[in-house]
Amino acid sequence: MTDLQPDATENGPGRTTGGAPGVAAMLALLPEEVVAGLTLEEKASLTSGSSFWFTQGVSRAGIPEVLLTDGPHGVRKQRGGADHVGLADSVPATCFPPAVALGSTFDPDLLERVGVALGEEAAAEGVGVLLGPGINIKRSPLCGRNFEYLSEDPFVSGVLGAALVRGLQSQGVGASLKHFAANNQEADRMRVSADVDERPLREIYLRGFQRVVTEAEPWTLMCSYNKINGTYASQNRWLLTDVLRGEWGFTGLVMSDWGAVDDRVAGVAAGLDLEMPSSEGRTDAEVVAAVRDGSLAEAALDLAATRVVDLVQKALRRDGHDSGGSHRVEGAGYDVDAHHALAREVAARSVVLLENDGILPLAPTTRVAVIGAFAAQPRYQGAGSSLINPTRLDTALDGMREHAAEGTVTYAAGFVLGDTDPAAAAAQTGEELVREAVAAAAASDVAVLFLGLPAELESEGFDRADIELPAEQVALLGAVADANPRVVVVLSNGGVVRLGEVADRSAAVVEGWLLGQAGGTAVADVLYGAVNPSGRLAETIPHRLQDSPAYLDFPGERGHVRYGEGLFVGYRWYDARDLDVAHPFGHGLSYTTFEHSGLSVTPDAEGLAVSVTVTNTGERDGREVVQVYTGLASSDVARPPRELKAFGSVALAAGESRVVELRVSRADLACWDIRAGAWVVEGGSYAVEVGASSRDIRGSETVAVVGDEVAMPLTLESSLDEVMADPEAAQLVREGLSRFLDDPDMVKLIGSAPVGRILGFPGTGVVPAEVGARLERLNAERGLT
Repeated sequence: MTDLQPDATENGPGRTTGGAPGVAAMLALLPEEVVAGLTLEEKASLTSGSSFWFTQGVSRAGIPEVLLTDGPHGVRKQRGGADHVGLADSVPATCFPPAVALGSTFDPDLLERVGVALGEEAAAEGVGVLLGPGINIKRSPLCGRNFEYLSEDPFVSGVLGAALVRGLQSQGVGASLKHFAANNQEADRMRVSADVDERPLREIYLRGFQRVVTEAEPWTLMCSYNKINGTYASQNRWLLTDVLRGEWGFTGLVMSDWGAVDDRVAGVAAGLDLEMPSSEGRTDAEVVAAVRDGSLAEAALDLAATRVVDLVQKALRRDGHDSGGSHRVEGAGYDVDAHHALAREVAARSVVLLENDGILPLAPTTRVAVIGAFAAQPRYQGAGSSLINPTRLDTALDGMREHAAEGTVTYAAGFVLGDTDPAAAAAQTGEELVREAVAAAAASDVAVLFLGLPAELESEGFDRADIELPAEQVALLGAVADANPRVVVVLSNGGVVRLGEVADRSAAVVEGWLLGQAGGTAVADVLYGAVNPSGRLAETIPHRLQDSPAYLDFPGERGHVRYGEGLFVGYRWYDARDLDVAHPFGHGLSYTTFEHSGLSVTPDAEGLAVSVTVTNTGERDGREVVQVYTGLASSDVARPPRELKAFGSVALAAGESRVVELRVSRADLACWDIRAGAWVVEGGSYAVEVGASSRDIRGSETVAVVGDEVAMPLTLESSLDEVMADPEAAQLVREGLSRFLDDPDMVKLIGSAPVGRILGFPGTGVVPAEVGARLERLNAERGLT
């Protein structure tokens, strides 16, 4: 998020401070050498912005400013003289489908191509860092910013997020992976404490970030507004230094979200490198004062400044010494038409066919009543800081007329959208609009209704109140279906909606998400069969909001939100509770059919090698998404029945078969062991399932996986069962506990009690402290502390 921004000028002074010789000299040095030549005040200034969009430069040292700008699905670079909140006016850029749609492709190669295109456009605009992608988990369907996030699953978010970062950075433009971390609601987002136990924090909310950091090496990472277990992310040393850098090896720069810094000095000490936007020198002075009075180590400031210089050098090396400034050569740097074509291809690949009784695809000669204002006034992106000014905008109505025979498509608005011109809206009442839609449906072979969520119902900055479609749209559907039951519903929404009456009154349901500037023609491509739909749900669609995992713990109260569902987020929750859902995670229909056969699972040192033969058994070319889930029913700790651990997208001609080979890495089989404070692979018989959704399993095999040995120190606080399971330790306590151990019922009764407490009972004949000392010696011999 970068909201509440004042004007930004496109070519303001000081964008590239320092002459070319100074910049060249700076580039010839290591970042730490550059920092060594700076004054304390200069180092402090480097670690905050110079304005809303630029980092601070140091002219004397040849360090220019670098332009940062919003993404993540387009380049939102403000024009000179932009509106005071900085959202309404930006240079034209391709509006690719937002993350809600991209997640449904399940195709990292496709998303890497999107990343490349974003990088080309950002480079053409002189952008050093594009703020994205966002990979936060869709904990609740109510989160107002779910349209900017990829999935409810950390594996999908991590794999696809890494692809976007690779593509973007291949063009010499830095990514800013966001929002780190546990940013899963808009309510009270700048202050709320996300209170999360360590296992779900590690396995659900951090795991996607870990994958992107370790596999794609983003130049920057953006910390979130919220607190995590009581500490602001911007000053959370455990998060920014211990985990991110110490465990994951991140070497890039950590920046704040815009206005996320509560205590700049504490942030620098914790591992925050760059505060955005500028505080106009106020917090720079606080940092300088803290170094001088000894409350902040100068080495911490040096490290932050070094990372800023490293970022500047990366940005400058893209295409010479001028990148990072704000110069734009109109029309140069990328192919606008090619990027629009890519946006159309990706949008079509993002569409999910939820239900279809055979009414789709439409024939060109079918008489179609296109109903719903979204068909002519597309809602193609979410509101807030990611708002893109598109280079062009397709409508579904125009796209359908391109595919259909002349005269076969009629249009009726059916309802009015909030951004409709008031004079035009006043021309007809709601009842008149419905009557017109009903008449059009009755006179046609098929009615295609475009329904969805208006922009005012979901946006950055606030959460949704429910998962319902507007009542007037549902009423319109009922009236149209009464006139013509051959109804196809196309949805436009950034977060899932309850289907209910939509499913009951429709012959087909198309989830169109928010599809970017070419989404209208992309939907038409799918409706008429020019593109065979292959999108899959990256989030579950429940029957009711009350069924969703976080229902009782969202959005929290009194500044805290408790993640009471723990690990059981999304399909993990629904599958563990065996709850019926409208459509499961991974679901998506096609105009053809696929068969999975010949499943083979082979364990090896790196994990599991999985192969399956996929056959297109229909009469149309199509694309299948093969999904691999694993589960360990006999686990010693709580686990979902199944978790996605691999997936692959495969295109097959009609009748074609292909062996799809996928790998489940050993690291992805690990869970976080709270005793050892480490990732541990638990040994046992794992179910490996291959299917077309979490509820459509086509094949399963059980394989034995050798676990990691976890040796824990034994103390007087260890339970009797834990001590007796270790032969050497058991010998140390057996004499004093013989009268208990001879009685199986007594052992069952006190097995979970700390052994030191039992040794302290009368009549044991031992001194507990002496046994404790023996256990300490045993731990030392084993190298355990």
